[in-house]
Amino acid sequence: MKKLTESELIIRDCSILTADFDIKHKQSIVIKDSTILAVDDASLIDEAYQSMSSIDGKGKLFMPGFVDAHMHTCQQLLRGRIADEYPMIWTRIMVPFESNLREEDVHISAQLSSLDMIKSGTTAFVDAGGTFMHKVAETAIQSGLRGTITCSTMNSGNQIPENMKSTEAELLKRNTQLYNEFHGLGDGRLNVWFSLRSIISCTPSLITKVFEKAKELNTGVQSHMNEYPNEISFCLENFQKRPFEFLESLGVLDSNFLSAHSILLSENEIDIIKNFDVKVAHCPISNAGKGIPKTPNLLQKGITVGIGTDGAAHSGLSVFDEMKTFKSLMRAFWGTPIFDPMVMPAKKLLELATLGGAKAMLQDDHFGTIEVGKKADLIGINIDQPHIQPTHNLVNSLVESVNSTDVSDMIVNGQVIMKNREVLTLDEEKIMFESNLAMESMSLRAGI
Repeated sequence: MKKLTESELIIRDCSILTADFDIKHKQSIVIKDSTILAVDDASLIDEAYQSMSSIDGKGKLFMPGFVDAHMHTCQQLLRGRIADEYPMIWTRIMVPFESNLREEDVHISAQLSSLDMIKSGTTAFVDAGGTFMHKVAETAIQSGLRGTITCSTMNSGNQIPENMKSTEAELLKRNTQLYNEFHGLGDGRLNVWFSLRSIISCTPSLITKVFEKAKELNTGVQSHMNEYPNEISFCLENFQKRPFEFLESLGVLDSNFLSAHSILLSENEIDIIKNFDVKVAHCPISNAGKGIPKTPNLLQKGITVGIGTDGAAHSGLSVFDEMKTFKSLMRAFWGTPIFDPMVMPAKKLLELATLGGAKAMLQDDHFGTIEVGKKADLIGINIDQPHIQPTHNLVNSLVESVNSTDVSDMIVNGQVIMKNREVLTLDEEKIMFESNLAMESMSLRAGI
């Protein structure tokens, strides 16, 4: 009798989203040592593998987990506050909020955002940075999610309160300490990068030293870039260069840089991004009020693009919502004038939301697609529902019809962290109760 290969988990008889972003039915996925050991027809897997644990995949589609390539865990307590507000939201609301954050606020916000991401299908995230980031690190490890975190880095700007700014030495020390304490923890799920909050809030000297330190530690750098017109004006007035031209002149750009937003790009800046293999994260819902990114041009040039939510303050943490919005924005702004309904097809959107995000995190060799040898970072979607089935094209329906609440299961690094909508790593009821208290207290302190 043939001896069956042992594994830790088998997802049996499911549909899958392949590495080519097509659909295969009646498949099984074998997981062992945090990685995908085999993917094949369900009958063949049954003949070759056995496991003590299994998930019934009937009526479900398993696909790579979403990657939120730009978000703010600390802004969860701002949900619903900045919509329909006149400018400048940053100075009137965001700064008072962030400057009044306490350690316990960051902790509950990180827990709430982790819970939100798990229940909406996001297995990995890039946090743009804030204060008390050790609490974000601890929560990410506890939640089971995969994350890239950093400290908020600011040392200049008339509109930035003094308690949000620090000296170069303090900023570098704080981020380096976070790196030393948490980089690689959670069985390798947590990475620590360095950051610039924005060019407006960082001096040229600090910018240079942040990149130098990141290169020394062989880790990434992220920043908000080309998001607002005043950011462009600042660079032109002070350096006679646009933001990316200025960074190029400093000699700091390389392939480990993630540029968030990247809406207001000149053609020369796009060439700079291409030449240095800079990664880009668009946040469709948040960005829609500021401009439409030149995504078709970026993709045509082979530039890596991921999708971010920009945090709950702007749009919630649903990558499904971002994809739907992005498809409409791209079709209306870029497709309609030239009659190109395929300007942003569903396959490409799914690729940006999964593999594109993994590339933005500099980890596409490890996750982002369902392939043997990659980390088992997967989500299961209940597709046996009247708003999804029947369908002529399930790939299209994943973007057009599926919602966050359809996510039934989540596996990260081979560990099941949600099963049939029950989160196994966090106390949902306790987090929801404490979040309501924290939001009320924060609003009173910040006067927002």
